[in-house]
Amino acid sequence: MPELKTILDATVPLTLSGVPSGFLPSLLADIARAAHLRAVYVAADEAQMRAVAATATWFAPELEIVQLPAWDCLPYDRASPTLRIMAERIGALHRLQAKPKGPQLVLTTVNAATQRTLTPFRIRQLVAELKPGARIDRDKLAALLQANGYVRTDTVHDQGEYAVRGGIVDLFPSGEEQALRLDFFGDEIETVRTFDPADQRTTGRVDGFVLLPASEALLDEESVKRFRTRYRDKFGATATGDPLYQAVSDGRRLAGMEHWLPLFEDKLATLWDHLGDAVVVRDSGAPAAAEGRLEAIADYYDNRKRAEAAEPGSYRALPAKTLYLDADEWQAEVTAAPAHLISPFHEPPSARVLDFEVDGPRDFAPERANQANVYEAVVAHVTRLRKEGRKPILASYSVGARERLRSLLEDHDLTGARLADTWQEAMGAAERGVALTVVALDHGFTAPGVAVLTEQDMLGDRLVRRAKRRKSADAFLAELATLSPGDLVVHSDHGIGRYEGLMQIPVGKAPHDCVALSYAGGDKLYVPVENLEVLSRYGSGEDGASLDKLGGEAWQRRKSRMKERIREIAGELIKTAAERALRPGEVAEPDSAGYPAFVDRFPYEETDDQDRAIGDVLADLAAGKPMDRLIVGDVGFGKTEVALRAAFVAAMAGMQVAVICPTTLLARQHFTNFSARFEGFPINIGRLSRLVPAAEAKKTKEGLADGSIDVVVGTHALLAKGLDFKRIGLVIVDEEQRFGVTHKERLKALRADVHMLTLTATPIPRTLQMAMSGLRELSVIQTPPVDRLAVRTYVMPWDPVVLREALLREHYRGGQSFLVTPRIADLPDIEEYLRREVPEIRYVVAHGQMSPTEVEERMGAFYDKKFEVLVSTTIIESGIDIPSANTMIVNRADRFGLAQLYQLRGRVGRSKTRAYAYMVSPPERQMTEAADKRLKVLSDLDTLGAGFQLASHDLDIRGAGNLLGDEQSGHIKEVGYELYQSMLEEAIMDAKAGGLRDAPRDFSPQITVDAPILIPEEYVPDLDLRMGLYRRLNEVDERAGLDAFAAEMIDRFGPLPEATDNLVKIMEIKLNAKKACIAKLDVGPKGALVAFHDDTPPNVTGLLAYVDKLGPIAKLRPDSKLAVSRAWGDPKARLNGALQLSKGLAKAAG
Repeated sequence: MPELKTILDATVPLTLSGVPSGFLPSLLADIARAAHLRAVYVAADEAQMRAVAATATWFAPELEIVQLPAWDCLPYDRASPTLRIMAERIGALHRLQAKPKGPQLVLTTVNAATQRTLTPFRIRQLVAELKPGARIDRDKLAALLQANGYVRTDTVHDQGEYAVRGGIVDLFPSGEEQALRLDFFGDEIETVRTFDPADQRTTGRVDGFVLLPASEALLDEESVKRFRTRYRDKFGATATGDPLYQAVSDGRRLAGMEHWLPLFEDKLATLWDHLGDAVVVRDSGAPAAAEGRLEAIADYYDNRKRAEAAEPGSYRALPAKTLYLDADEWQAEVTAAPAHLISPFHEPPSARVLDFEVDGPRDFAPERANQANVYEAVVAHVTRLRKEGRKPILASYSVGARERLRSLLEDHDLTGARLADTWQEAMGAAERGVALTVVALDHGFTAPGVAVLTEQDMLGDRLVRRAKRRKSADAFLAELATLSPGDLVVHSDHGIGRYEGLMQIPVGKAPHDCVALSYAGGDKLYVPVENLEVLSRYGSGEDGASLDKLGGEAWQRRKSRMKERIREIAGELIKTAAERALRPGEVAEPDSAGYPAFVDRFPYEETDDQDRAIGDVLADLAAGKPMDRLIVGDVGFGKTEVALRAAFVAAMAGMQVAVICPTTLLARQHFTNFSARFEGFPINIGRLSRLVPAAEAKKTKEGLADGSIDVVVGTHALLAKGLDFKRIGLVIVDEEQRFGVTHKERLKALRADVHMLTLTATPIPRTLQMAMSGLRELSVIQTPPVDRLAVRTYVMPWDPVVLREALLREHYRGGQSFLVTPRIADLPDIEEYLRREVPEIRYVVAHGQMSPTEVEERMGAFYDKKFEVLVSTTIIESGIDIPSANTMIVNRADRFGLAQLYQLRGRVGRSKTRAYAYMVSPPERQMTEAADKRLKVLSDLDTLGAGFQLASHDLDIRGAGNLLGDEQSGHIKEVGYELYQSMLEEAIMDAKAGGLRDAPRDFSPQITVDAPILIPEEYVPDLDLRMGLYRRLNEVDERAGLDAFAAEMIDRFGPLPEATDNLVKIMEIKLNAKKACIAKLDVGPKGALVAFHDDTPPNVTGLLAYVDKLGPIAKLRPDSKLAVSRAWGDPKARLNGALQLSKGLAKAAG
């Protein structure tokens, strides 16, 4: 191998040839260790940079890695780079200012290196240090944060956000893992604590930290002044009306303002100015990437100029040279650095070429293509390597994968396998045998003394997820489930009313927060916040519901009728479950030879939930009684794989398998899927649906009858009367929620002893899931599949340039796009836009007023890639899976509900390419606040799998999954969604217990105390957040939970005000009162009056004993109310008295 010294001393760019991608991290690690200051690697794109970052430390654990990504938006975009990327960039630039303590490897991309950024001086100047004892005015700090690009929110969830609440400032600084909470005393920082943004609880203390700006475009006074003068100079006085100019003048951040960075700063530097005396290496793809990048920038600039000519002032773009390097500058920097070029190919060594003599890994593609046994080939190859004197190292992606690989290879006579965790260990282990290690390399390499083979080299496409940062969706959704004024709610005693908002009502002399409801005829009802649990959300579909009358009979009648019907449903369910349990079913077990080979064709690593679901299904098939399992999972979370494996096992065991889908499109998709996976196995697959030619359909039917066809995929044509199966053993129903009643009946008839597997994406609320367990077997898949990139979501006004760009980018990437609009009336305008602005692409229109066959034909044509853009109303939100469609534009996104937007967005990003979703809001009309919040939530929820939680939060949009049969949707209409659910849950529990369960008494104790009870506005200013806290407080059902809640409040908002402390006390009194069956507790200055629920105390003897113990101050009156006379002068004494009394009564109730 050539000397590293040659590279370090070079003054001209060298070519480092014979460096395949797998060897690169190891070479970079070596260079970084040898370099005087630091090593720099310029990758062709971000994915490559991240891959090196993930693997370099495995070769050299002591290496410090600094990643400097480029902005993740297009040049001249309407969107800003995401907060996370901005934070990472600033953090990296800041680390470049200091001398590294050990070997340091800086990773960056061509895009980042071609872009100008802040000068080293500015970076050093902008950093503020905050530590306990430092004096800084709170408003000053808020202004500093605002200028530094932090965004003010009510609750801090993400990097680059801050919140000010009284004496507490929360912020989530760029580049930190944890958010920080600063406690002020006056204007001195008392403590700096870290907290977890997921649940807002503090996790520890720190001795201070360095505050970095969250964005490169800063809004401090100087910068704003500079921006204003230059914007006027450059674009003339008329430009002062631009939204950008006005926003910056007001000190507001506007999406996309970073693209005018040169106007904010005196001068900009390039990345190279920050690197110092570094050894720079660029990737083999870098020259092409740089060329492409510079062309793209020029292109975008021209597009903007063209659009501006047509519509002056719409977007005043700065010349490219101000923000980006041009080709000559780039060349000059590369030569001056000198930036050496990596090449995977061999070249004859010369003065400017160093050859490392490393080859790529041995490729096992031919073996895989010939269906030969790959594992045998690997073992043979390892033996050959040992003979040549190369140390064999096999790398897996995860510990589980390594275990499996080891056992498979040992089955094929591999000897001397040893496990190793680092490169050093692996080299040692490979001396004496074969090292098996875990590292995220995609491909290995063959070097003179060592050969590395990765899982992907051996098995083709075996990919594992990269761990993603998860943002807790729970905290998020708890605050989302907030009611907004005008929503319908259901009061368990008075029926359906309309929520008007929070009101303060004086009770006695003290203020008390209540929720105001209005009923038919304008009657008002005030529910105290501590009794919120009598309210539940009605759900969507509100248009059909009418308000009830206060004090009317109708609601009580409806409710009791409902109870009866629900009881019947529960009884039915139990009966079916019992019948199934008694019938024998056929046994099917995976065969040891074919099954592992079949599993290996699944190109991803199963997620944990998926593994569990597969295990459950196989266990059911082998159990000898008919399976009836429901698999619930978010769109595209791998339910199909579960079905495939079940079908394989059943078919190999000699049963016939029927797969039934709701639409011909899905049937077609499943058919291609199944055919591809079953190829090479002795299994015949047929299909049946409206679109199958008659001759083929006839053959399929005959094949089913004489048993020559093993698996059939089709629509409900499979349920037709005249169709008979020779030995049907397993029926798989996909998207079950879309079948009608008659089909369900036909399925039930098949059911007697057939295995049933049902897949659905309609999530079932967790509580109901618990109740259902044991009736229908349930498996839930909640984790997203491997390597799925989250969908990049942009929220922006309609901008013809950006949208044209988005559609063309997808067009040149060979993909397809969706353009969705809420109303059919919008379609002509959109078609006109496409014809005029984007003539290059072919589009097809589909909407709900066409006949089903026509829609299906159009969708089919789109699926076959005859068109590139599907323009439609929301009919695409259900169940169509087009891996090549990766761009979605939603017009008038403010018109959609959250779950609907989520469903829509779930249609893209189903393959491994990055998908984009553009939520377009109207430019002229400002959106309502609620719509704005919804869109923000959506762009934040880019973690995958939030859909499950989101959808169950918004389940009412799709109507609850048809767990029980068709009638329930009517029932939900009558009493509202949440109430229906809890009634059903109770009925099932009752039926399971055979009627032996004591029905819990259904009431909410009313407690009146003349004391302020509320969360004051100055303590928690955000209304929705307050309402969310009230709702959460009402869900707490034990004392410990109350303490935890109070602790969290103190943590988040500072010490509890008296009124809030009272609220927590009242909740505790209420918990006791519930136990003691107290319906009403009135507390006044002279004592208390207790009324029991239904006037019957639960434990009369206990109560009498307690009254005796209290002596003369307590009296049981003939109307069975209990009067206690005490002199309680102030509110505090009353509350404490009431608390003691409720404790005593709860104890007496036993």
